[in-house]
Amino acid sequence: MADDVMTTTGIARHGAARLPSVEIDSFNIEIKDEDGFLGDRASKGAFRKILERWRKPLRKSGKDPFGDEDSDTISKKALDAILVGDDTEASAVVHSAIEEFAQELAHVTRRFLRTKAWAKTECIVVGGGFRDSRLGELAIARTEIILKDEGFGVELEPIRYHPDDAGLIGALHLAPSWIFEAHDSILAVDIGGTNIRCGVVETCWKKTPDLSKASVWKSELWRHADDEPTREGAVKRLAKMLKGLIDEADTEGLKLAPFIGIACPGVINEDGSIEKGAQNLPGNWESSKFNLPASLVEAIPMIGDHDTAVLMHNDGVVQGLSEVPFMQDFERWGVLTIGTGLGNARFTNRRKENGRKDKDDKAKDDKADEKKAAKKKKD
Repeated sequence: MADDVMTTTGIARHGAARLPSVEIDSFNIEIKDEDGFLGDRASKGAFRKILERWRKPLRKSGKDPFGDEDSDTISKKALDAILVGDDTEASAVVHSAIEEFAQELAHVTRRFLRTKAWAKTECIVVGGGFRDSRLGELAIARTEIILKDEGFGVELEPIRYHPDDAGLIGALHLAPSWIFEAHDSILAVDIGGTNIRCGVVETCWKKTPDLSKASVWKSELWRHADDEPTREGAVKRLAKMLKGLIDEADTEGLKLAPFIGIACPGVINEDGSIEKGAQNLPGNWESSKFNLPASLVEAIPMIGDHDTAVLMHNDGVVQGLSEVPFMQDFERWGVLTIGTGLGNARFTNRRKENGRKDKDDKAKDDKADEKKAAKKKKD
């Protein structure tokens, strides 16, 4: 299945369940309850609604510490400052909102962990824009405590890279390893409902073959929501951004691989079409007549002296893949991305990175060392 070759890429299939380092057990699960999609209870918008609810009692008494500002427009930076500020009442409101949100995130996570696809998950990394704040980190830590108190032996960690970088760096793990032997960077695209971000990702593969030191060399952001382009206009702008990055990488002497990794919302079919979940993108991206990878190959047929290969996967999956080098102490792990919705994916590691041993191998070696020590002592 992983060896299928697509005519538009020359490398594997889009939305693949089997990648070089991991098996993707599930992604983009949509669990419903009586109130609708469960993920909506732990989204960025859900936190703002909770914050607004905690402000209401104070607003009625004329003591709302936030004044007339709408809860949706208060910046994460401002909320972080309030957490450590002198206004104890305002700080209490934010702490209360964090606690209630953590309870909701714990509820949602609990439901994921009880599904067959998420069974035996050992660690969950949490990404998305909400994670990029002190209040997000506190909510994640509080969620872990709640789950452990209930007997769930799962660790929750904020994603290591800045969420903007994680969505690009994760694209490295879509590419086959042989690409890194002759090239030091790739092109990556992270498509969202508001922004499209393109970047050149340096692999640092020679220093760290597990890609743990990869970084975004340069990126460009376009807020397509401000321009409201057509679908064709968006693709044209995306191709222009990529061509500009190709030229800059060439000028700087980077050995850019003929590969473009794309993170995109929704369920990605193996032919590069989008089955569902792309409703926030400009135009109809779910049309059977539209294929983004094929459109980019047509717009950028070659990178350097080689034919362009494009591989696309779900954006939650790609953001999670940025954690592959750091998840080698676990066999099964997942990612939750808190943004407009709640992205999700569950992974099982396929191989050991950089020669590290898995837990079973380590246990066997420890036991062997103990036997050797005992024999030496006896002798």
